[in-house]
Amino acid sequence: MNNNSFNINHYDDEPIINELGFREYDARWIYPKQINLSGIKKIGYGLGQLMIEENIKKEIVIGHDYRSYSEEVKNALISGLLSYGITVFDIGLTISPGAYFAQYDLNCKSVAMVTASHNENGWTGFKMGVNRPLTFGPDLMNKLKEICLNDLNPKKSHGEYKFIEGMNAKYINDITNKNNIKRKLKAVVACGNGTSSIFSPEILEKIGIEVIKIHCDLDYSFPNYNPNPEDLKMLKHLSEEVIRNNADIGFAFDGDGDRCGYVDDNGNEIFSDIMGLLLARNFSEKYKSSKFVIDVKSTGLFGSDKILKSNDASVHYWKTGHSYIKQKTSEISALAGFERSGHYFFNKPIGRGYDDACLSAVEVCKLLDENPGSSISDLIKNLPHTFNSPTMSPECPDNVKYEVIEKVIDMIEDRYKNKIKIADLEISSILTINGIRFTLEDGSWGLIRASSNKPNLVVVCESTTSYDVMKEIFYFIDNLLKQFKEVGPYDQSI
Repeated sequence: MNNNSFNINHYDDEPIINELGFREYDARWIYPKQINLSGIKKIGYGLGQLMIEENIKKEIVIGHDYRSYSEEVKNALISGLLSYGITVFDIGLTISPGAYFAQYDLNCKSVAMVTASHNENGWTGFKMGVNRPLTFGPDLMNKLKEICLNDLNPKKSHGEYKFIEGMNAKYINDITNKNNIKRKLKAVVACGNGTSSIFSPEILEKIGIEVIKIHCDLDYSFPNYNPNPEDLKMLKHLSEEVIRNNADIGFAFDGDGDRCGYVDDNGNEIFSDIMGLLLARNFSEKYKSSKFVIDVKSTGLFGSDKILKSNDASVHYWKTGHSYIKQKTSEISALAGFERSGHYFFNKPIGRGYDDACLSAVEVCKLLDENPGSSISDLIKNLPHTFNSPTMSPECPDNVKYEVIEKVIDMIEDRYKNKIKIADLEISSILTINGIRFTLEDGSWGLIRASSNKPNLVVVCESTTSYDVMKEIFYFIDNLLKQFKEVGPYDQSI
């Protein structure tokens, strides 16, 4: 551990902090329009004050992603924290799971990762936690918001700044020294020029995988596509490269390394909830009576899977969002949690409870290693076939999106009560823990919810019977949304 002096810059501008940047579990702003460096320093004040009020040990791990302005954002945050007497462990450029790993390596409860994940260039933000492996949920995020939007007077005491050398190497070794793949596998790795580029290819190579790299040169402008494993443009290019290279699998990593998407050996996209089901099946054979947590965007196959049931596994649907699934997985001591967005959470003996895309990819490679006679497409064929939409996100301003969702819930509940059919099928049940997920009598379903980290809504559909039924569900949702002038165009659609 090296102790380096930290250059505390002075930020004299009036703080700008758009209150809408405090979201359900992450904080994200367009920089510097919605937040400036003085505002970020004030976030550091607020986080320090929160740690004191919550009686948290006054030390924190800080890391940043590769965006051009992330280091200056990090420095402003650190400046605020030091003013509140907080000891800062700066691990430098990293990915989010690298920062989470550092909490354990340094025996530190708190973390603040400077990243806007897959958001477009121009965004900044923080993923924060004060009780590893958990990150902020709505309660602590609202408390931080209240603190930061009030006047704050930094303490006269100054914290200690420590720059930590070599943490990324430790993180990589932690994953690779426990895993070795004997089967000869070739993987295409797409990173969208995000920070994962300097981690995921090396990790997969070190466990014995032949890696074909695409867009693995760091470029904060994201010149090809945003590093988002739910982005169809990213997945289409990955698919083409898997076929061209005759690869066994394709991996798509997001900007801060906590999400992964998948393409099979035939170039077909595997939605992350389906890959999660394959892993859950495999885990349930090894660890009987396991618990799994999945988000409301995920396939209904989890609830009906015969292998999970035969191994006495239980499945719990919960709110979408990495902090929600992480917390629920920890709360009920689940073996793993899966989100359709690509966040996977592995508890002991597999992981430490936080989301890590590199570890997720390693576990998928181990799945193939343990099934030497099967391709990933073979394993998919063993699942009941469903027809799935991509995750689709129409624009909707942050200040009205939850109001729109409440009105949509009322409209769908009315149809449920009055037995009004969708695609000639009645609604058999509804779930409203996170937006509304309505299930039809054949098991098909649709979901509409507010995005937790962008001014958008989220729409997902799945049919157990046909692509046409899946489209009818989407058209039903789309026609509801067209009644709201606040709802704009989709980022992608079917």
